[in-house]
Amino acid sequence: MSDDLNAMAVFVAVAEARGFRAAGERLGVSASAVSQTLRKLEGRLGVVLLQRTTRSVHLTAAGERLYAAVRPALEDVRAAVAAVGELSDAPRGTIRLLIGTTADPVLARLPLADFLASHPHVRLDVVVSDAVVDIVAAGFDAGIQLGEVIDRDMVAVPVTGDIRMTVVGSPAYLARRGTPQHPRDLVEHECLNWHPVPEAPAYRWEFTEAGREVAVAAPGRVLSTDSAVNIRLARDGLGLTIVYEDQVRDELARGELVAVLTEFCEPFAGYYLYYPQRRHASPALRALIDHLRGARDAARGRQPGGRTPTREKPAGRAARPRGR
Repeated sequence: MSDDLNAMAVFVAVAEARGFRAAGERLGVSASAVSQTLRKLEGRLGVVLLQRTTRSVHLTAAGERLYAAVRPALEDVRAAVAAVGELSDAPRGTIRLLIGTTADPVLARLPLADFLASHPHVRLDVVVSDAVVDIVAAGFDAGIQLGEVIDRDMVAVPVTGDIRMTVVGSPAYLARRGTPQHPRDLVEHECLNWHPVPEAPAYRWEFTEAGREVAVAAPGRVLSTDSAVNIRLARDGLGLTIVYEDQVRDELARGELVAVLTEFCEPFAGYYLYYPQRRHASPALRALIDHLRGARDAARGRQPGGRTPTREKPAGRAARPRGR
């Protein structure tokens, strides 16, 4: 019975990860061990569950049928294990987190090390990716992302304060080309722009004027998938770029970059930890939520005039430049 349950868990992991190596990384075993387990399961059932090629793995009709039946049952088992875990004196187990690359500048400020030190029986399995993923299907417990891009059927808990975009250029560039006074002036400037993937259109720079959103199709001298490239080129005097304020805080302090159009760059809701409404948060995940929320509230308490934390996820907007 235990072999069958383990094989079913391996099968579901392969079906969701679409590969033996990725499933093995999720389960903490080798790709060859995953493949061997699946062969034995197929042998016992007498059917082929997976179509294997050198580059991908796909479910057969029998595999699709088995996956549809087994996945909800495994979810029930995981929920039962989590419920039993609540009887323990301390949270324990692994929390699988999906974190968008846009969160990179913020991750350094999240007290994850403090959390792990306070909860020695909890492990973190962190995947940083911009891929559009169903966190339930992919086996994640939760994710951390900008509130504006989180699906509305998720429970979203704020874990950072407000953040801000800023337009920056070097002193040499501004001396040569002048300082824009309004977002519409950007059409007269060299702009270093961003897009999330090569197939995506260039980011439309977003501003706020008199309470209204203003989006500008900035003329791109450079188009990059990594805003760190744009920051380096802006520092070298090639043009203006728009990034998270946190990404260039040191450059601004040293005078290597200068912020412009600041009156049109209002703060907006930051990062949220999110998880499915239909899934009960495990004791370990609940402990992480409480820890991040407490750290956020403490940080806001140290900031005079800080706004009251919101529990509501803001409406969706365009994706914003990421940092590496």
